[in-house]
Amino acid sequence: MEQWEERMCFAATNRVVRPFEWGLEWTLQWPVARRLGADDGLPPLDRMLRLSLLAIEHSEEFFGYEPVRDYHLSGGLLRFTSAVRTPYEENNVVHGQWFPGKNPRKAVLVLPHWNAPHDAHNALARAFQKFGVSALRLSLPYHDYRMPAELQRADYAVSSNIGRTIDATRQAVIDIRSAADWLEQQGAERIAVVGTSLGSCYAFLASAHDPRLVVNAFNHCSTYFADVVWTGLSTLHVKQGLEGHVDLDTLRELWLCISPTAYFSKFREKPKKSLFLYAKYDTTFLPELSRQTIELCRKFELDFREVVLPCGHYTLGETPFKFIDGYQLVNFVLRNL
Repeated sequence: MEQWEERMCFAATNRVVRPFEWGLEWTLQWPVARRLGADDGLPPLDRMLRLSLLAIEHSEEFFGYEPVRDYHLSGGLLRFTSAVRTPYEENNVVHGQWFPGKNPRKAVLVLPHWNAPHDAHNALARAFQKFGVSALRLSLPYHDYRMPAELQRADYAVSSNIGRTIDATRQAVIDIRSAADWLEQQGAERIAVVGTSLGSCYAFLASAHDPRLVVNAFNHCSTYFADVVWTGLSTLHVKQGLEGHVDLDTLRELWLCISPTAYFSKFREKPKKSLFLYAKYDTTFLPELSRQTIELCRKFELDFREVVLPCGHYTLGETPFKFIDGYQLVNFVLRNL
């Protein structure tokens, strides 16, 4: 299994080790940045740590947004302007592939994995559609339709640029919530979210801050954003860009504001049904990180189900595991939505 995982992981030859950057310029538009001021004299590390803590303390503000006014659906493709502005015009337009079901009162947001192509997870969306539930497959920041021309991979979503990685995550959460607004406009009364890998992290953060996401399926799960990047096989190149500038303990604090572990108390405030699915031989989301997540679920008394599959991160998308995975995700959502 490990050899199979490694072959699939390193089949990609276009990974780039990018230079370390604090990315302070990416923090200027964050609402919590106003609480520090533009020029507080803090060194970059101290400023980023302070901003991360402020983001957690004022997370409703940090993940808050102005309502979208320009939703446009054409040919099954939804487009709207992201409430988070970035220097990349392509990334500022959110794309969602729409699979309308027979029951307009139920809908699912499908969030793909890191570096997913534009058609990834469409089969999952069609499965929900087949059972009468509408599905909106959302493109993540810097992915597929939203990828800047200078990139071959979605490097700006997760990278050795501290501030940009946080900003991309904040944008993803806000885009998810904006998409939920549109689903409500289409008549949805109950909304589920299904996220895979990076999409799972985004889904948890969005659900913790949005009571409308009443059913959650987390396909891969972890506690800390930093630990996945630091220990995962698929993020070795990102770690190489970070090493020599920050250690894991520091990175964990810097990225705490985009880590699920920081928001479990908020997540449990509203009634939710959740599925936490992970792989026994995962080399990207290490199993011990997933087990720590399950421990937090029990500690905070979440209403959840745990499923462990006998495969790895990449092999979860291969036969027969992808069919078992798809069944678990679809069955859980349909039974609880």
